[in-house]
Amino acid sequence: MSHLTALLLAGVAALPARKPAVEDPKPMSLSFGVYQSDKATVMYRSFTPVLEALTASMESALGRPVDIKLTIFQSYEDGIESLARGEVDFVRFGPASYITAKARQSDIELIAMETESGDKRFKGLIIVQKESPIRTIADLRGKRFAFGDPNSTIGRYLVQAELIKAGITGKDLKDFQYLGRHDTVVKAVEIGDFDAGSVMQQTFEKANAKGTLRVLASFDNVTKPWVARKGLERSTFEAIQAGLFALKDPGVLKELKITGFVPTSDDEYRLVREGMRLAEEFDNPRGGN
Repeated sequence: MSHLTALLLAGVAALPARKPAVEDPKPMSLSFGVYQSDKATVMYRSFTPVLEALTASMESALGRPVDIKLTIFQSYEDGIESLARGEVDFVRFGPASYITAKARQSDIELIAMETESGDKRFKGLIIVQKESPIRTIADLRGKRFAFGDPNSTIGRYLVQAELIKAGITGKDLKDFQYLGRHDTVVKAVEIGDFDAGSVMQQTFEKANAKGTLRVLASFDNVTKPWVARKGLERSTFEAIQAGLFALKDPGVLKELKITGFVPTSDDEYRLVREGMRLAEEFDNPRGGN
């Protein structure tokens, strides 16, 4: 019998078993990883429908039971290292984490990229309190800024690139900290611990039900890639890829707030690579020590 299991930080939760397409005493066991960008319970609820659908598709294609284990990494770095070392079979990462992992292990391979309303790009946001006097990015000079994870595309790299474009480096801020999850950043700005912060648009819209925050600026990001470890068996890779491309059920996709999967290539993430290079000036401005 095949089943989908989820490893939630300290424990394993098993979903109800289903009858596979073909009985086989030796199911294919795969590990799928994602880093914790929200509460673990929210992550589990979001990914379970997609992985269940992918499991069924792969069983049909491969003619054997498939068991996919969902691992939620406690940090971006844990996920990047796990993929680079081949400790997880495939992952869903942010673009910057893919680029970092690719630099550490060049043989990891893109499987697919997500789409949102059919698009390959979406928005990252800089947010402030609704009544804040801050009106432009340049007004952030001398203010307190909340970033996400140090490896986050929106939470660090692309927003730091926007600050650099406005002439602001880390030395120009009164204070800044990396708070990890996007929802944590939203809360920190809302209660006034920080004057501004960088978050995903989806997180902001969900957390700003009371209308206490507003968007200061937005910037483009590329949708998330799904990536395979080095050396994943070709038939398995192709079954995962075909299963994702075939996934069209809105009821399944809505949990990830996406509309589907499409082919991709490394060149799709050039925008993020350029942003990461520009962000290097945030800590080491040109002409600085």
